[in-house]
Amino acid sequence: MTTADAAESSGANPRFTAALSELGLGDLHTRIRRFPDATRTAAEAAAAIGCELSEICKSLIFAADGVPVLVLMDGASRVDVERVREELGAEKVTRAKADVVRETTGYAIGGVPPFGHRTRTRVLADRSLLEHDVVWAAAGNPHAVFPMEPKELVTRAGATLVDVRERSS
Repeated sequence: MTTADAAESSGANPRFTAALSELGLGDLHTRIRRFPDATRTAAEAAAAIGCELSEICKSLIFAADGVPVLVLMDGASRVDVERVREELGAEKVTRAKADVVRETTGYAIGGVPPFGHRTRTRVLADRSLLEHDVVWAAAGNPHAVFPMEPKELVTRAGATLVDVRERSS
């Protein structure tokens, strides 16, 4: 099966299916699930899959002193921007604008996968992802997701494990 065939049959983004092949993860092509309704938000994805919100892996792009950084966070939690700033030793960290997300990753917000991006960025993964046997992440578009063991996902994304989740008050 070619990358284009895999993308078409799975409903995933062709760039993402090519990245799976390059990473030696071709077997994931058959595990990608496509939904007729968007899974753009963590809540939409969890509802479509039938899993807990915290089993969704959000791929969020921030700008640390103007440099894009990817943060992988469980779907039930929010990123504490101040903790990201401290982790990176940056002066200022903000949520990246939609055009920066697309330019950096090659994907639109709501479909950004944890790896297979257009450009190489620093990646931080919150430890909360490791609380599950499997997490679900976007497969390059707002209608497709894939399951993966969290430790492997963190490794494949080249992420550093950190604690950047907002603490509940």
